Amino acid sequence: MTHPQLSDAAAEEVVRRHAVQGATLMTILHAIQDEAGFVPPEVVAPLARALSLSRAEVHGTITYYHHFRSAPPARVTVQLCRAESCRSLGSEALKDHIEGHTGCHFDSGHAEGTELESVYCLGQCALSPNMTINGELHAKVTPQKFARLYNAASAKVNADSEVTA
Repeated sequence: MTHPQLSDAAAEEVVRRHAVQGATLMTILHAIQDEAGFVPPEVVAPLARALSLSRAEVHGTITYYHHFRSAPPARVTVQLCRAESCRSLGSEALKDHIEGHTGCHFDSGHAEGTELESVYCLGQCALSPNMTINGELHAKVTPQKFARLYNAASAKVNADSEVTA
């Protein structure tokens, strides 16, 4: 998936807005991703300069942490917890259902505007199995509940894209 590149000036502006005194690399990366939906590769060099780091250190941080994206996310992103508590309460069967329902496979990138990601703990173990859909947390998810949530998220994304078209 390609995305429009930021100009050098736009990348510098993004970094200037977020690289305030005392801000850490992680804080800045989170802020940039919260704003743009991903960390554009064009901000790596200006961010490295602003923090007196190497480009390799900034890039390494972005690629090390699974949370950070260097490309825009899919229109619908499902993150399913596959840690022990969720596994013991059915997340692996739910994984199979999700793959069948969406036609996508976990951890294989974008397909048909959907991306399925494995995560290992969303902090809701007492409410297993749980997941996020486009960042919204859902607990005690069943196949039927997933189908409702996924279809609603897909419909919302489609409606939003029609409004902006």
